[in-house]
Amino acid sequence: MNVVTHLRRSAQKLRTDEDGRVTAFVVIIALAALLFAGLVLDGGLALAAKVRAIGEAQEAARAGAQEIDLAAYRVNGTLRLVPQRANAAAHDYLAAAGHSGSVSLAGNTVTVTVRVTHPTQLLGLAGIGSITVTGTGTAQPQRGISVVLP
Repeated sequence: MNVVTHLRRSAQKLRTDEDGRVTAFVVIIALAALLFAGLVLDGGLALAAKVRAIGEAQEAARAGAQEIDLAAYRVNGTLRLVPQRANAAAHDYLAAAGHSGSVSLAGNTVTVTVRVTHPTQLLGLAGIGSITVTGTGTAQPQRGISVVLP
Protein backbone atom coordinates (compact mmCIF):
# COMPACT_ATOMS: atom_id res chain seq x y z
CA MET A 1 0.00 0.00 0.00
CA ASN A 2 1.48 3.28 -1.03
CA VAL A 3 1.43 6.56 0.83
CA VAL A 4 -1.16 8.21 -1.43
CA THR A 5 -3.70 5.46 -0.87
CA HIS A 6 -3.12 5.60 2.88
CA LEU A 7 -3.64 9.39 2.92
CA ARG A 8 -6.87 9.06 0.91
CA ARG A 9 -8.27 6.48 3.31
CA SER A 10 -7.30 8.61 6.31
CA ALA A 11 -8.89 11.73 4.80
CA GLN A 12 -12.08 9.83 3.95
CA LYS A 13 -12.26 8.43 7.46
CA LEU A 14 -11.84 11.93 8.94
CA ARG A 15 -14.68 13.26 6.73
CA THR A 16 -17.10 10.56 7.87
CA ASP A 17 -15.97 10.32 11.50
CA GLU A 18 -17.75 13.00 13.58
CA ASP A 19 -16.97 11.64 17.04
CA GLY A 20 -16.27 14.52 19.43
CA ARG A 21 -16.92 17.34 16.98
CA VAL A 22 -20.39 18.18 18.30
CA THR A 23 -19.19 18.24 21.90
CA ALA A 24 -17.07 21.38 21.46
CA PHE A 25 -19.94 23.14 19.68
CA VAL A 26 -22.42 22.26 22.44
CA VAL A 27 -20.04 23.39 25.17
CA ILE A 28 -19.43 26.75 23.49
CA ILE A 29 -23.14 27.37 22.84
CA ALA A 30 -24.05 26.33 26.40
CA LEU A 31 -21.46 28.73 27.85
CA ALA A 32 -22.68 31.55 25.62
CA ALA A 33 -26.29 30.91 26.69
CA LEU A 34 -25.26 30.86 30.35
CA LEU A 35 -23.38 34.15 30.01
CA PHE A 36 -26.33 35.72 28.20
CA ALA A 37 -28.65 34.54 30.98
CA GLY A 38 -26.19 36.04 33.47
CA LEU A 39 -26.32 39.38 31.70
CA VAL A 40 -30.10 39.35 31.73
CA LEU A 41 -30.46 38.21 35.36
CA ASP A 42 -27.65 40.23 36.89
CA GLY A 43 -28.41 43.24 34.70
CA GLY A 44 -31.98 43.24 35.97
CA LEU A 45 -30.82 42.86 39.56
CA ALA A 46 -28.36 45.74 39.06
CA LEU A 47 -31.14 47.96 37.72
CA ALA A 48 -33.29 47.10 40.73
CA ALA A 49 -30.37 47.90 43.04
CA LYS A 50 -29.91 51.25 41.27
CA VAL A 51 -33.59 52.11 41.80
CA ARG A 52 -33.24 51.23 45.49
CA ALA A 53 -30.06 53.32 45.78
CA ILE A 54 -31.79 56.33 44.20
CA GLY A 55 -34.76 55.89 46.54
CA GLU A 56 -32.51 55.69 49.60
CA ALA A 57 -30.58 58.78 48.48
CA GLN A 58 -33.78 60.75 47.92
CA GLU A 59 -35.21 59.77 51.30
CA ALA A 60 -31.96 60.64 53.07
CA ALA A 61 -31.93 64.02 51.33
CA ARG A 62 -35.53 64.62 52.43
CA ALA A 63 -34.60 63.74 56.00
CA GLY A 64 -31.81 66.30 55.87
CA ALA A 65 -34.03 68.94 54.27
CA GLN A 66 -36.41 68.76 57.25
CA GLU A 67 -33.79 70.20 59.58
CA ILE A 68 -34.70 73.87 59.23
CA ASP A 69 -33.79 76.72 61.55
CA LEU A 70 -37.10 77.04 63.41
CA ALA A 71 -36.09 80.20 65.30
CA ALA A 72 -35.39 82.10 62.06
CA TYR A 73 -38.56 80.75 60.48
CA ARG A 74 -40.71 81.83 63.42
CA VAL A 75 -39.18 85.31 63.64
CA ASN A 76 -39.38 86.42 60.01
CA GLY A 77 -40.33 83.39 57.89
CA THR A 78 -36.78 82.76 56.66
CA LEU A 79 -36.49 79.18 55.49
CA ARG A 80 -32.92 77.94 55.93
CA LEU A 81 -31.27 74.73 56.98
CA VAL A 82 -29.11 74.09 60.02
CA PRO A 83 -26.18 72.49 58.16
CA GLN A 84 -24.86 70.29 60.99
CA ARG A 85 -28.30 68.89 61.81
CA ALA A 86 -29.18 68.39 58.13
CA ASN A 87 -25.93 66.52 57.54
CA ALA A 88 -26.44 64.39 60.65
CA ALA A 89 -30.09 63.61 59.76
CA ALA A 90 -29.13 62.44 56.27
CA HIS A 91 -26.30 60.27 57.61
CA ASP A 92 -28.59 58.86 60.32
CA TYR A 93 -31.15 57.88 57.70
CA LEU A 94 -28.50 56.15 55.61
CA ALA A 95 -27.16 54.31 58.66
CA ALA A 96 -30.66 53.15 59.59
CA ALA A 97 -31.15 51.90 56.02
CA GLY A 98 -27.84 50.04 56.19
CA HIS A 99 -26.03 52.10 53.55
CA SER A 100 -23.25 54.63 53.54
CA GLY A 101 -22.92 57.62 51.31
CA SER A 102 -21.85 61.20 50.97
CA VAL A 103 -23.92 64.22 51.96
CA SER A 104 -23.33 67.73 50.69
CA LEU A 105 -25.18 70.95 51.38
CA ALA A 106 -25.27 73.97 49.10
CA GLY A 107 -27.51 76.70 50.47
CA ASN A 108 -30.83 75.03 51.20
CA THR A 109 -30.20 72.02 48.96
CA VAL A 110 -29.21 68.67 50.43
CA THR A 111 -27.59 66.24 47.99
CA VAL A 112 -26.98 62.62 48.96
CA THR A 113 -25.05 60.04 46.94
CA VAL A 114 -25.33 56.36 47.84
CA ARG A 115 -23.09 53.57 46.50
CA VAL A 116 -24.45 50.04 46.71
CA THR A 117 -22.43 46.94 45.84
CA HIS A 118 -24.64 44.10 44.66
CA PRO A 119 -23.30 40.52 44.38
CA THR A 120 -23.87 38.80 41.06
CA GLN A 121 -25.70 35.50 40.61
CA LEU A 122 -24.48 34.08 37.30
CA LEU A 123 -21.78 36.49 36.17
CA GLY A 124 -19.60 35.18 38.98
CA LEU A 125 -18.88 32.29 36.62
CA ALA A 126 -17.24 34.82 34.28
CA GLY A 127 -15.20 36.39 37.10
CA ILE A 128 -17.55 39.30 37.84
CA GLY A 129 -18.35 38.91 41.54
CA SER A 130 -20.25 42.13 42.18
CA ILE A 131 -21.73 45.20 40.54
CA THR A 132 -21.56 48.64 42.16
CA VAL A 133 -24.36 51.12 41.47
CA THR A 134 -24.70 54.75 42.52
CA GLY A 135 -27.85 56.69 43.32
CA THR A 136 -28.17 60.43 43.92
CA GLY A 137 -31.02 62.40 45.43
CA THR A 138 -31.57 66.05 46.24
CA ALA A 139 -34.11 67.86 48.36
CA GLN A 140 -34.79 71.34 49.70
CA PRO A 141 -37.24 72.56 52.29
CA GLN A 142 -40.50 73.99 50.97
CA ARG A 143 -43.15 76.08 52.69
CA GLY A 144 -46.44 74.86 51.41
CA ILE A 145 -46.69 73.23 48.06
CA SER A 146 -49.77 74.18 46.11
CA VAL A 147 -48.54 73.18 42.64
CA VAL A 148 -46.62 70.20 41.33
CA LEU A 149 -42.94 71.08 41.03
CA PRO A 150 -40.97 69.79 38.03
